Amino acid sequence: MSDGSGDIAALAKEYSDLKPVVAQIEDYIGLVEGIDDAKAMLSDPDMAELAQEEVERLTQALPAAEEALQIALLPKDAADARPAMLEIRPGTGGDEAALFAGDLLRMYLRYAEAQGWKVDIIEEQATELGGIKEVVAHITGQNVFARMKYESGVHRVQRVPSTESGGRIHTSAATVAVLPEAEEVDIEINANDIRIDTMRSSGAGGQHVNTTDSAVRITHLPSGIVVTSSEKSQHRNRDKAMQVLRARLYDLERGRVDSERSADRAAQVGSGDRSERIRTYNFPQGRMTDHRINLTLYKLDQVMQGDLNEVIDALTADAQARLMAEMGT
Repeated sequence: MSDGSGDIAALAKEYSDLKPVVAQIEDYIGLVEGIDDAKAMLSDPDMAELAQEEVERLTQALPAAEEALQIALLPKDAADARPAMLEIRPGTGGDEAALFAGDLLRMYLRYAEAQGWKVDIIEEQATELGGIKEVVAHITGQNVFARMKYESGVHRVQRVPSTESGGRIHTSAATVAVLPEAEEVDIEINANDIRIDTMRSSGAGGQHVNTTDSAVRITHLPSGIVVTSSEKSQHRNRDKAMQVLRARLYDLERGRVDSERSADRAAQVGSGDRSERIRTYNFPQGRMTDHRINLTLYKLDQVMQGDLNEVIDALTADAQARLMAEMGT
């Protein structure tokens, strides 16, 4: 018999989701009523001048309130409030790509810290030069996926590598994937569909080497997805690897549903297409360009230090504008 805690939690979430919508409705109604009240005073000679100023002030504020209300009423991505899995891997560029992947990880760690989020590194394979072959991190906090989901794609860097003696600018890339965390109720994984292997944990230069075979590798046979976790606890590794596997399968399912819903999904901001080049970091010019919205910021140092709010806000606003345009057609 249920204790009702699940129903209470669901109601609490619904209340939390509706609260900002109600606040925007109340603000809009307050403006409209204020304009009507001010217009009613225009006929009073003693109040006419003051009333006219109030009508003008409130009327100027009305369009912004209408837009805020429209945004509040937009359909929400059910995954926005969820924690996320962050995966970073080097692309073209060899050692320099691995170093850039490490720079991206540090950028996101600093951004997460500034947001008050918690980051748990599930899997990290380092190179001898201090770069990253692969990293998988679990990020928890408020609206993690909503803020991070536009980071999925190919990130390109243009700079003189530390390994380059001739001073030539190289172009390298790293791939970022941000997946919403999946719960067991979202994705049911048949025990017969997975193979679990244990192995000796290892890392560059002897990092993370354990004396027991604690690392866990899980292979999902139907999809071919392989996940690993290399902490010291084999039980914790299994739980973490299953968490990553659920997130990847959930992301595949979300992609399938979205593709059916929108034929031009690949052209949309935040499509999650990992082959799409989304951003260029040009170090000689101190410039970061997001190609999806043609946004260029000449503050690359701050961006690499985790100052991402300006670009994420712009991507969010663009996505909202696209959604409003779709609903208006």
